[in-house]
Amino acid sequence: MKNFNKATVNASARTELHDLLHLTGAEISVNELPAGACVPFVHAHKQNEEIYAVLAGKGHAVIDGETVELNAGDWLRVAPAGKRQFFAAEKEGIKYICIQVKANSLEGYTASDALL
Repeated sequence: MKNFNKATVNASARTELHDLLHLTGAEISVNELPAGACVPFVHAHKQNEEIYAVLAGKGHAVIDGETVELNAGDWLRVAPAGKRQFFAAEKEGIKYICIQVKANSLEGYTASDALL
């Protein structure tokens, strides 16, 4: 059995990588909203925080009623309870990655988790 999985993501409004990569500790999705579009629902989570990386374009998120402007290069973390919805700018789309992980589950990282 190999110790890795590889997937290629093609242009799509949303691609979830959980099944493609056989993820066991995170959910990752690649998302693209055209100009003027939005995620059609407000949502929160029971246990999972979300980390968003804006790859291209611009837009904004409304989190607990507060508007957060988003541009290419921005990173955003939202706690599980945060009620969120994402919007592309009126004249420009937005492409972002969403990484979903269980809040407070990180026990080690980088050098502290490495086996050398």
